[in-house]
Parts: sequence; structure tokens; C-alpha cells
Amino acid sequence: MRTFLGVDVGSVTTKLALIDEGNQLIASIYLRTQGKPIEMIQAGLKEIEKRMPPGSEICGLATTGSARYLAGVVLGADLIKNEITSHAVAAMHHVPDVQTVVEIGGQDSKIIIIRDGVVVDFGMNTVCAAGTGSFLDHQASRLDVKIEEFGEYALESKMPVRIAGRCTVFAESDMVHKQQMGHRTQDIIYGLCQSLVRNYLNNVALGKEILPPVVFQGGVAFNQGIVRALDEGLKTHVSVPPNHELMGAIGAALLVHEEVEVEGIGTRFKGFDIIQMDFQTSSFECGGCPNNCEIAQLAMNGRILARWGGRCGRWEKMIEEELTIS
Repeated sequence: MRTFLGVDVGSVTTKLALIDEGNQLIASIYLRTQGKPIEMIQAGLKEIEKRMPPGSEICGLATTGSARYLAGVVLGADLIKNEITSHAVAAMHHVPDVQTVVEIGGQDSKIIIIRDGVVVDFGMNTVCAAGTGSFLDHQASRLDVKIEEFGEYALESKMPVRIAGRCTVFAESDMVHKQQMGHRTQDIIYGLCQSLVRNYLNNVALGKEILPPVVFQGGVAFNQGIVRALDEGLKTHVSVPPNHELMGAIGAALLVHEEVEVEGIGTRFKGFDIIQMDFQTSSFECGGCPNNCEIAQLAMNGRILARWGGRCGRWEKMIEEELTIS
């Protein structure tokens, strides 16, 4: 069996999705990155190997997410794609006529506008935590409520309270004030869900033409309180696809499947021996121009395998020349 692997390495979670030639998901892994992307990539690959059907092989591999370049070098990716493209492709695979994709993750959120199967606009929030999953995580701990139960509490709300959500600091202060006033925990929790959605619509989605069908992706889509708040905020039905937390990885897998089929090339995937390898990461400031770019580099056994992060590509080109010579 020919299979295709998508790997989405983010700041909070690492996801791997394995699809077959019919683009059906046959195995997946969802891990906390914990600030150790290489270790999580190796751990995820180890689990994928265990779950692969007998006699199957990986014929294409793609990476996406904030650490996609690092993951691509470590694994030997055939394709490295940004999160916007990967999430859009996965959304269109599940809902072919989708026009708006809402994606809310642990540390960032994004909106993707699609018309006639083409991405025409997008917006991202990578600075403020108030419109992301970490906002809810933090408030859940303050309320002594498990984040997995957050959605259930929110759906029990009868009179949600309005909580300032433009900043996590203000939201926390406002939430404590509402507690002191005697409001029910359920109403405070749903108020927090509405606050997150307001922040998202007033910042990430500001100025975007949001048309149905609307697809909601990312780990936060587990929270039914946020789904309900989005329905109310957008005044339209918001659909949550199966495996919504894996959509970046699924999109990457779909893209590399298409690439391999069209180009008819063999994979550069380095194999499962990667699980045992010892990689080292570091960074330095270039200093070659006033930009002072921070250059990240990956090494193994003292040999530099890759460098990235500069605006001009100087260090990447040097590595390419070294590899060509050797």
C-alpha cells in the first residue's frame, strides 16, 4: 500500500496524518510539542510506524506549521507548505464549496477566505493570545475547571456575562470581578467563549468578507462553547469537520500526494532510522547587513545540515553549495 504522510509542527502541538491512495486517513498522531519539536517529530514517527498497515510504505512526505523547515530537514520532506495552504486544502477536501475557514489553535489563529476553490485572502493573529486556545487554557486554570470540560459548562449557561476580551490581562481582571459579583461559573465560562470570538472577529477577521459555508478547524473546535459562540457571532451555521485538530497535517499529506502523482518522483523521506538519530539545533545573528537576521541551524554529529531564517537566503545557499560539492 502506498501512503502519504503530512507533519504539522506547531508551537503547542505536533500532528502527523497518514493517508492512503484514496486520500483516506489511516493513521494519525497528536502530541504536545512541549518546546521540543525534534523529539516530538521522532516520537510521532515512531508511533506512525507502529500504526501503518502491513506491507505499506511512505511514498511522499510534507511538512507544515511554524517549525515546517526544521521538520522538513529532519525528515527529508518532499514538500514544505505554509499553514494557510495546508488548512485550505484540507477544508476543501471535506467541504468542497467552503468559502470561509476559521482556524483557532493554541498560540495563533487565522481566517482563510476561499472563492471558487482558490484562496483569495487570509488573516493571522500571532502576537496576542486573547484570540487563541491559550487564552481559554489560562482562564480554565483560574476557574479550577478542566479545559476538556469547558465546552460542557459553556452550554449550560443561561445568562452569559460580558467579559472584556481585548487582552488576557483585562479579561482575567474582569472575570475575577464577575466572580466576586456572584455570577455562575457556567455564565462566566460562556462569557469567556463569547469574548474569544469577539476578539477573533474584531481582529483576525476584521475587514474580511465572511460567507457560508464556514468551516471551523483547529484544536479549539473541540470546545462546543466556542462553536456556539461562533454560530451566534457570525449568524450562520459553522461546521466542524472530522479530525479538525489534524487539518494542517491532513492538508500537507493531500498536497504531497498530488505532487508525487503529478511529478512521478520518488520520495526524499529519510526513513524510520531518523527516530534514533541525535540532532542539535542552535542559532546565531548574521551581522552581514543592518537586518541582523537570526539564523537557525540544524546539525548532526557536528555537521551542519541546514540553516534558515535569513531574508536574503545567503546561509541557505552556502549549505546547498556544500552539499553539492560533497
